[in-house]
Amino acid sequence: QALDLQRPIDKRVYKGTQPTCHDFNQFTAGAETLALLVGFSAGQVQYLDLAKKDSAGRLFNEERLIDKSKVTLVKWLPDTERLFLASHASGHLYLYDSEQPCGATSPQYTLLTQGEGFRVFSCKSKTPRNPLLKWAVGSGPLNEFAFSPDGRSLACVSQDGVLRVFHFSSMLLQGMMRSYFGGLLCVCWSPDGRYVVTGGEDDLVTVWSFAEGRVVARGHGHKSWVNAVAFDPFTPPPPDSGGDGHGDTPEDTPAPPSVTYRFGSAGQDTQFCLWDLTEDVLDPRPPPPRRVTADQAPPSAPGLPRSLSRSNSLPQPGGGPQMSPRVPPALSAGRFATLTLREPPEKEHKRYHSLGNISRGGGGTEKPPGGGPGGSRGSLDMAKVLGTALCPRLHEVPLLEPLVCKKIAQERLTVLLFLEDCIVTACQEGLI
Repeated sequence: QALDLQRPIDKRVYKGTQPTCHDFNQFTAGAETLALLVGFSAGQVQYLDLAKKDSAGRLFNEERLIDKSKVTLVKWLPDTERLFLASHASGHLYLYDSEQPCGATSPQYTLLTQGEGFRVFSCKSKTPRNPLLKWAVGSGPLNEFAFSPDGRSLACVSQDGVLRVFHFSSMLLQGMMRSYFGGLLCVCWSPDGRYVVTGGEDDLVTVWSFAEGRVVARGHGHKSWVNAVAFDPFTPPPPDSGGDGHGDTPEDTPAPPSVTYRFGSAGQDTQFCLWDLTEDVLDPRPPPPRRVTADQAPPSAPGLPRSLSRSNSLPQPGGGPQMSPRVPPALSAGRFATLTLREPPEKEHKRYHSLGNISRGGGGTEKPPGGGPGGSRGSLDMAKVLGTALCPRLHEVPLLEPLVCKKIAQERLTVLLFLEDCIVTACQEGLI
């Protein structure tokens, strides 16, 4: 039966506050129940069961005693019926039980654990009440969070420009990464949980390896802030390394696919970009040495590496120091230059809208635009982390080009979702 878009299943109008986010409980969804959470600009969270017409719903933080700031994201915990998380512009993250009440007075907290840039509190109460737990993460708004596919880890991105990954049940910090400039606005896990992609105010998408705890690539195709990132879960997964133990020979093993991971990004520049993250970037292998005879001696002036002629990375900036030994030049090998789907580039000064000259310049003197580090509590000093594993310089990791980069709206893009047969986007104008 075709969906009638003119007759919504449910419609609600709110006065005095605006809905900012929502999430359905996919674990319990069925004919008998359809649990929905709605977050609001004044800090409240509403619980609704759309399968029950007479359901009045429940309101959490109704008197704004828990948090008065905007709810930036609400999300059910994976495979649970009652527990959900709500993040706020205050930088706090709260764990709720949909069956427990909120207190009539402001909650009192006791410190459970703390680490670099975060603290975790429990609620002091003789009887169970919401919130069950409270995280204070970084400095500034907590813009988005996402659970790993196995539900064990939680990735958070904040306005202080830091990605923090926690082991959720133990509340321990597993890894972190700093944006090149400005806040991080969005985050997404790869379907296998190996990689995390972020986007933010540096106009870049950044690929971070969860297992290695380092940035493996950055992508530059947007001319303004990146509002949404999402992996395509329907791209064939990367092959397992090694044989199956049944005596397969290399000739029997099929060639690996050219695309290992695919993800998309949507930005305030109204552009949608599609990226391919290939094996040569994720697992670089230097070419085998070959014997050089006297008549094949290399020229006195080094030229452009041959691998860059079909690279999915932008050429590394000239005039700067050599690439870090931890990131060999072979990371630049790839396939993107053979693709012709991308629109013709605009003038160079428009393309580097927020990044200034850092992508074309080079050397150890590069500085992120926008002044020095913000010395606010919980933030990482950019002068100290730039050039480290937390925030490598632009020439130290591959700089990917998008496979597709196309203007698809008149207003800023805000939503990106991959389905099996289509890609769904939404913009600030309200169009889907």
